[in-house]
Amino acid sequence: MDKRNGCRFSNVSSIAVFSSAIFVVSLILVRLLYVIYHSRRPLSKRASKPVSTLIILGSGGHTAEMLNLLAVLRKDRFNPRFYIAAATDNMSLEKAQLLENSLATESATSVKHSAQFMKIYRSREVGQSYITSIWTTLIAMVHALWLMIKIRPEVILCNGPGTCIPLCAIAFIFKVVGIKWSSIFYVESIARVRRLSLSGLLLYKFRMADQLFVQWPQLQRQYPRATYVGRLM
Repeated sequence: MDKRNGCRFSNVSSIAVFSSAIFVVSLILVRLLYVIYHSRRPLSKRASKPVSTLIILGSGGHTAEMLNLLAVLRKDRFNPRFYIAAATDNMSLEKAQLLENSLATESATSVKHSAQFMKIYRSREVGQSYITSIWTTLIAMVHALWLMIKIRPEVILCNGPGTCIPLCAIAFIFKVVGIKWSSIFYVESIARVRRLSLSGLLLYKFRMADQLFVQWPQLQRQYPRATYVGRLM
């Protein structure tokens, strides 16, 4: 009898654990579908309220394109602004600081009230071996998590650098678990004519970006969920 009772209890416990796991997975899937469905909602509903904005910069042409994009944005709407670049990329943050200094001079305000500048560890440096990049990727993910908890942006703007992936991934996870809703806007580089960059492809395939903009019509035909906006440069 004891053995039979023990077997029955074990079976009931197994069924209960399995049912609980199915229930949790179902909740996650429902929440995931909800996030994907509602991710494309416009910001116009909160037009009168400034939104904290995270701007992810990349070396070289990525930063030049992003700064050109920022030049036409409403600075009072996307405020405060948090600039993030890779730890080894000093040039991008210097350019962003020059932009913010000029804006502060025009409006007679202080930069510290409207912008902050931060760095993030790279997941992988150019030429770094894939084996050692496992450790650096873990460090980058932890650092990205800390930055996202600290900043808690309402909008994320990015345009291609690999540093955007851990930040956008964490922002998407925050959406799914209900911690914070950050709208992710990705603008593909003008250099990408026929195929998305790896960053753009990951955000597109995993539906992490609320809006993914491309600058060439043939690129939009290749990726129909993207939005063609013409050349921004």
